[in-house]
Amino acid sequence: MDPAASLQQQAIEFAKRGDFGPDAKRVNQQLAEASPHNLGAWTRLARCCIELGQLDEATVAVDAALQLEPQNTIARNMQGDITRRRMQASAPAPAPRRRAAASSSSSSPRSSSSRSSRSAVASAGFGRQEFTSLAHLPPPQALEALGPRLEALLMDVNERPFAAKVAEARNRAGKSGIRLFRRNSFRAPAPGQLEAFQHGGRWEPQINLGWSATPARAMRAGIGFNFTPDPSDPEGELGLERLHAQYARFQRLVAADYRELLTRWMEANRGFIQHGSDPPATDLLPRQAVQWIVETDTAPARGWVFCGRWLFADRADDEETLADGGRLIRWIDQTFTDLLPIWSAVYRG
Repeated sequence: MDPAASLQQQAIEFAKRGDFGPDAKRVNQQLAEASPHNLGAWTRLARCCIELGQLDEATVAVDAALQLEPQNTIARNMQGDITRRRMQASAPAPAPRRRAAASSSSSSPRSSSSRSSRSAVASAGFGRQEFTSLAHLPPPQALEALGPRLEALLMDVNERPFAAKVAEARNRAGKSGIRLFRRNSFRAPAPGQLEAFQHGGRWEPQINLGWSATPARAMRAGIGFNFTPDPSDPEGELGLERLHAQYARFQRLVAADYRELLTRWMEANRGFIQHGSDPPATDLLPRQAVQWIVETDTAPARGWVFCGRWLFADRADDEETLADGGRLIRWIDQTFTDLLPIWSAVYRG
């Protein structure tokens, strides 16, 4: 086997395992030297250096990647990551947080149920290593590497009460399935992206979960409409027609019954809309986002419309939620429990 090909294979195996330690650095460094035009070798090398705290070497690798592709989002994100880490390293250490008194936690009516539900959750979270793997692996390898983690998460989501209500609503409409998610319900629609939605929900308002590594490391949970045509699907033409009708119903319901409720929910829960291939529209205030939903008749032409909550891995509190399986399940559960009335009203027509 060609030495460069062997190094490439080893580098991808390290990335699939989320391993960006010394051995992965050595392999990617050798690969970058053997194939200086290999963009992936430079970005993986930069990630290894970042994880090892070698920020000067990381800067050199990022610069090499940007010389090959100046607009590469992975390299640009790492450039920002390096800058933030340099600033954190030079900043004074914050005062330690004081732990809340035990009596305050025991006084909460939800504390005992939260502890019991957390202990029952078998899935792991989706932390820094997983986002790094998603950023660096081609879609098939990303699915292979991250699939078991997503599968465990979706199977745990199936056990939440809202999931049974979604399945029941679909059954009443003549759709099959007693579970919200079946195994292998996740897919990689594009490099650096993963998503999952309810079984049979391609041409329905989707109970949608999504993960993106670029342009920002983030996770979404909410209601999505995928208007992208699919000529290979025998039901595609009729399904798309139904979906357009359901989205129009969604607009009417939000305008007539849910405008204020949805606006307040988005204000309280850091909710954002997303459309097309754009990142979440964080520049829109919740009232503006809801107005966009109600008034933008050309939205389906963008191919994708989403309304829901987001977790951003560059925020410390969000990163903690993402990395903790129990907290992440509760966040998903609360999101869809809140949005279920709107989804149900749209679905049943």
